[in-house]
Amino acid sequence: MSLEMLHPQWKRNIRGVLFDMDGVIVDTERLYTRFWQEAAQAFGCPMTREQALGMRSLNRDTAKKKMESYFGPDTPYAAIRELRIRLMDEYIAENGVEAKPGIYALLDALDDNGIPAAVTTSSSLERVNANLSKLNLLHRFARICQGSDVPTCKPEPEIYLYGAASLGLPPENCLALEDSPAGILSAYRAGCMPIMVPDQDQPDEKTRGILFAKADSLADVISLL
Repeated sequence: MSLEMLHPQWKRNIRGVLFDMDGVIVDTERLYTRFWQEAAQAFGCPMTREQALGMRSLNRDTAKKKMESYFGPDTPYAAIRELRIRLMDEYIAENGVEAKPGIYALLDALDDNGIPAAVTTSSSLERVNANLSKLNLLHRFARICQGSDVPTCKPEPEIYLYGAASLGLPPENCLALEDSPAGILSAYRAGCMPIMVPDQDQPDEKTRGILFAKADSLADVISLL
């Protein structure tokens, strides 16, 4: 396990931490990849794993454009998305969800240092409440900020600006923990200190160029506090 500092000169006083949920707090990003592929295939769109990864953390309009870039302007995005949600919900109802390694240790360290945490996710409040409650994590966050709270979600900066404001902090004093390029771009645009905790793939050179740091696990972030 390690922490790779990519732009250490960006480090400022850390007064808050903003967490993406899927793939960072909860091990659900792999399920999105699986069920995007299964749902797309059901509508005759042979989505690859790499294409499914490209759908991560995107707001609805951006995701629709992304899918149309894969399969053409007549792609039934809304129907595919609806099926993906149903398949994934059925799977989670039967199998539950798991926490990502290091989340409890990091939250304990934040509590010990008096640093508040917020969730900043594109997922719905219903999904956030359900997933975090299952893992006894919901009460560990001072604020829950989700997609419908802002006009546009990731990769636009609004969700991170809103998350920092919800803690009463400027974004430049907040770490932002993400696993996807779209989420990292959102946090970077907001002026946070973006840290990637890779889930399904490593950052490409473009993403590395806007990272404050890359952590192998959430527990590695503790050394920054």
